[in-house]
Amino acid sequence: MRIDLCTLFPEMCETVMGESIIGRARESGFLEVHTHHVRDYAVRKGGYIDDTLYGGGKGMLMQAEPFYRCWEAIGQQAGGRPHTIYMTPKGKLLTQQRAVELSNMEHLCILCGHYEGIDQRLIDEIVDEELSIGDYVLTGGELPALVLADCVARLCPGVLADESCWQEESHGEDGLLEAPHYTKPAQWRGHTVPEVLLSGHHANIQQWRREQGLLYTAKNRPDLLEQAALTPADRLFLAQSQTKGEAGP
Repeated sequence: MRIDLCTLFPEMCETVMGESIIGRARESGFLEVHTHHVRDYAVRKGGYIDDTLYGGGKGMLMQAEPFYRCWEAIGQQAGGRPHTIYMTPKGKLLTQQRAVELSNMEHLCILCGHYEGIDQRLIDEIVDEELSIGDYVLTGGELPALVLADCVARLCPGVLADESCWQEESHGEDGLLEAPHYTKPAQWRGHTVPEVLLSGHHANIQQWRREQGLLYTAKNRPDLLEQAALTPADRLFLAQSQTKGEAGP
């Protein structure tokens, strides 16, 4: 997969996307990430790419032409039109399912707005979808773009050691949150690792993890249960837990 980021802060994006798992995936050739300074495509003297709002109002708006030129150059470099995403609080909420779908695409281009965003005409002309990472507002689109890029990139073949690394985690195929995890030592400041995890009985461990995941989901994200792939045994466990007043981990 190739991911291109159109931004005012390419160094910031390169720093994040050059570290840890994503950085190693880039070095190994499993993933391409390119950052582009939109100011390099400015049409005004001094590299200015923002201006005041038509109709009045506070704040500045990023102009359409510099982004269009940047986007056009990316398409020419890559030899085709990328699937283009604009990060905005007005967009649809990013979900794991959408990230999985995006990971199957060959080329993504992510636009990072700033100030009051980007001229709507640019969005109408080249953007395929608008995405948000939550119901709040940040100072710029770089952090949301990096969240999206990381979320999608880790799903690409070769980036993680095995597909089970993401299929069996929170928001995986079953739609539930993960069970809690523990590591050595078995005793820590008066807290003990659950005995079942020390038993070596894989079937019991799997059942415990499933049940704890159900409890975690019911406690923190009950809305997810409406769409989760629940078995009759899951539903019975949740009903019995509710009767017992178990709130979860």
